[in-house]
Amino acid sequence: MSVSVQKEAYFQSVKVKKRISQTIVTMILLGGSLLILLPVWWMFATSIKHMGEIMQYPPTFIPKEWHWENYLETWKAAPFTRFLFNTLLITVFVVLGNVLANSFIAYGFSKIRFKGRNFLFAVVLATMMIPGFVTMIPHYVLFSKLGWLNTYLPLIIPAFFGSAFNIFLIRQFFLTIPNELVEAAKIDGANHFYIWAKIMIPLAKPAIATVAIFSFNGAWNDFLGPLLYVNDESLYTLQIGLQVFKGQLATQWNYLMAGSLLVLLPVIILFFIFQRYFIEGMNLTAGSKG
Repeated sequence: MSVSVQKEAYFQSVKVKKRISQTIVTMILLGGSLLILLPVWWMFATSIKHMGEIMQYPPTFIPKEWHWENYLETWKAAPFTRFLFNTLLITVFVVLGNVLANSFIAYGFSKIRFKGRNFLFAVVLATMMIPGFVTMIPHYVLFSKLGWLNTYLPLIIPAFFGSAFNIFLIRQFFLTIPNELVEAAKIDGANHFYIWAKIMIPLAKPAIATVAIFSFNGAWNDFLGPLLYVNDESLYTLQIGLQVFKGQLATQWNYLMAGSLLVLLPVIILFFIFQRYFIEGMNLTAGSKG
């Protein structure tokens, strides 16, 4: 057998092994995706069933009758339009506060040299080890003393004071941006506010988008915060509003699942629109391209 034939046979075997490995990986990923999507399908199937079919045993994986009117009835069961406006109002301010505050603090920790910078940054990171339930009661007492109960202020104002994880994420991205850009801007007479707004923010769009997505998801799906601080029904958010389908004697599972899917839909759409920025933002070396 000639050398060329041996090489060709070798390369063919390598290609076959590569295809087999790719097929195995694809099957594993496909199986994992199906497992993840299975609860979503069950939620959707339940949302278009009649209560009688939901309660029957064994349960049906595919609905016998598709009741699309459940979604309309769900929206009419409570003032969900008002709840949607309330949720959007809170979410917009929370996203705005998180993006502005965390990016500005991250700029200070990454591009401004001052005494004790590393120590203060370590203290900020250390706050990530404190469970939120530990600070829940002090926060409630503080907001009660300030007279902020039954308002959106306890849900919005903390976003303008920074978050350790978001500060860390943006700081790591800022560190990959060359310091020469900052120094050149200073030589031209730019101050730190100008450098942060006109240079750092545009170059850190992936990291900013990632923080915005996390903030949107957290504010949109927040249940405990509105439950603690909001008592007036006219101020309820979507997450609180879904509780109208859970009674003491029975739960309207079809309406509850329909409402849950409607609440989940904006988060899914937002992620698919900005998934490219999200993936780049999680890559802490992506900023070197700027």
